Amino acid sequence: MKENTILKEISDVRARLLNHELYLEIKTDEDLKTFMFSHVYAVWDFMSLLKALQNSLTCTTTPWIPKGNPDLRYLINEIVLAEETDIDQNGNRLSHYEMYLNAMRAVGISTENIQNDVIKLSQSDQIIKEIESSQLPLYIKQFLTSTFSVINRRKDHEIAAAFTYGREDLIPEMFTEILDGLSATNIKTDLGPITYYFNRHIELDGDEHGPMAHKMVAMLCGNDPVKWQEAAQVSKEALESRIALFDGILNEIRVFKPELV
Repeated sequence: MKENTILKEISDVRARLLNHELYLEIKTDEDLKTFMFSHVYAVWDFMSLLKALQNSLTCTTTPWIPKGNPDLRYLINEIVLAEETDIDQNGNRLSHYEMYLNAMRAVGISTENIQNDVIKLSQSDQIIKEIESSQLPLYIKQFLTSTFSVINRRKDHEIAAAFTYGREDLIPEMFTEILDGLSATNIKTDLGPITYYFNRHIELDGDEHGPMAHKMVAMLCGNDPVKWQEAAQVSKEALESRIALFDGILNEIRVFKPELV
């Protein structure tokens, strides 16, 4: 069993995601805005997966006491350090979510409504119901519901699997595909911040966070075949959910062309 279980389970869906048509469809300034307007919610719920793991694997309350496995504490805290307080292209300390918001503003998107949505969702003690009743597009709703359903089950090995195989393991290749697509366009807006964001994730996730996340899943699953199978299923569901998100964005680009202000 172990990691081969996950790799076998996700190989087909992972390949479909890495060959998604969306990457080559972002051709204009409005296409890029449409993509970022939806993708920001994936950036936010990534941070939520991360903090769910930190809350579970370390002590984040007072009075402080040692909690859990010190090696697991180290792995998650190291990842949190960069994701929550990295350095942007101007040398400022920011979370990657805040970097993404700045990149959105650089291409001309107002982020006020998005920030208000995130605050409202974050303040709810029934976040799944809050997502369902929101005005977000259905493809974003399904993506967020998938993520927070995993978080709400509070199984560390499942959260770590969604984080690792649905995000960290995938992001370097996925973001490389997006950057390759952008390089062949005539987009006139400032791509500096979003290019930096993508390249920073490619660097961090490929060289540091990816291997650390893999180790975290292995430690949490141990020699338990049930946990490995659950981790494999969650990983596959996370990738399928991402495909549905990208299908929705692609449809917006091709058909609806919403006005973003």
